[in-house]
Amino acid sequence: MTTPEPLGAAPESGQPAPPSPTQQPYPQPSYPPPAPDGSLPNAPEKKQLNVLGLISLIVAGIGFIFACIPGALILGWVLLPIAFVLALVSLFLNGKGKGLGIAGLIVSIVGTIVGVIVFVTVVAGAFGSAFGSGETTVDTNPSTSATNDSATEEESAADDQGTRQNPYPIGSVIENDEWRVVINSVTLGANDAVAAANSFNEPPADGNEYIVVNYSTTYLGDDAEGALPGFVIVEYVTADGTTVNSYDSLVVAPDPVFDTTSTLYTDGTATGNVVFEVPTASAGDGVLAIQPGMVSDKVFVAVK
Repeated sequence: MTTPEPLGAAPESGQPAPPSPTQQPYPQPSYPPPAPDGSLPNAPEKKQLNVLGLISLIVAGIGFIFACIPGALILGWVLLPIAFVLALVSLFLNGKGKGLGIAGLIVSIVGTIVGVIVFVTVVAGAFGSAFGSGETTVDTNPSTSATNDSATEEESAADDQGTRQNPYPIGSVIENDEWRVVINSVTLGANDAVAAANSFNEPPADGNEYIVVNYSTTYLGDDAEGALPGFVIVEYVTADGTTVNSYDSLVVAPDPVFDTTSTLYTDGTATGNVVFEVPTASAGDGVLAIQPGMVSDKVFVAVK
């Protein structure tokens, strides 16, 4: 009977016996020596709060809010560039988190874009309010009630009026959503009246004469800041189609037109005269071109 060799005994060949499983060596973990302050040298550093980035985000948020309010646009336009610069600087601070700075940068850029859109919208609205809007209508017989049958017939017959060939009569009420304009009177051959208005007024050129146009303009809009009557345009068009402006001749009109730079508010009316120097031979054959607002439809009114 063969006796079993004891576990771990060397074989008869003389080779050393392999170690038993319980005798296998295990590698021991090695740790770097601690730093003098007791911390591990390879431990990741914790990012510190980026205070400048936080400030930039707060300023950008406030600027964004103001940029969305038409009456406070200027504050938004001041705060947003400041927030942009602060956010940009915060991204270059060592050891500071970048998230807040990036957020502030994005909010400041988006806020600026929104502010531009709001600004353009406000300007467009103000432009339309100041220069006139809506369809231009004309009442050729304002003293007659609109419910009167004869007035209705007159309006139907006047549908093709308002052109140079078929102008509206003097006294017609020209109106849109923003302005009402009425040509009250036209005085042809007004050389003596113009000469008497101011001693420095020079006589018209040979073959020309002065005419005086009296008109009223009323602001119908509801803009709290009002509007300038200078936005209403009155011109003289000669029989051959040439436009004459009142400022072409530097003369002072008798009872001159209101100050076109003085603001009118809702239902405010201004009345006065303007002078045109026109060819004498065809003075009565010209027409007045009326535009109640700089982008409104132009209509024509007879001079006699």
